[in-house]
Amino acid sequence: MNAFIETERLILRELEITDARGMFEMDSDPLVHRFLGNNPVSTISQSTADIAFIQAQYQENGIGRWAVMEKDSNQFIGWSGLKLIRDINNNHSNYYDIGYRFNRKFWGKGYATESARAAIDYGFEELNLDQIIGIADVENHDSIKVLEKLGLKKINVFDYKGRDHHWLETEKRF
Repeated sequence: MNAFIETERLILRELEITDARGMFEMDSDPLVHRFLGNNPVSTISQSTADIAFIQAQYQENGIGRWAVMEKDSNQFIGWSGLKLIRDINNNHSNYYDIGYRFNRKFWGKGYATESARAAIDYGFEELNLDQIIGIADVENHDSIKVLEKLGLKKINVFDYKGRDHHWLETEKRF
């Protein structure tokens, strides 16, 4: 396994095609997609395509979301990590976004905070980033709570794909 980061309970590594079944289980759940446009996947081939898209980001940008594996079970539980966003959002482009998504049966265990904290540390320490952004639907209180626990601060609210979202930022502490 190509592990980038190991935390107390998790292993974060590049997504592999073998993660497609776990991705499909997660992304076909309408509750997982409640704040993501309400468009869950309906076929495993969509999950395979999503993985290929993320793998291309590794090649093009040197970074992309990572698979999150639970150490005890060696089970795929979701993804987490940084992504370079080149599109313009909230009058910004070419920024690094922290994100995470987990299979619902693993919600409430602190995995989002644990994995995202490790990814943020990686961004500041290994990639030498100065700033990391988080974006969350204003109604996604659980995700906002995670981002704030990680030290991101709400900057403003903006329209993202027709819905209000918080723009949050954290900066490297010297």
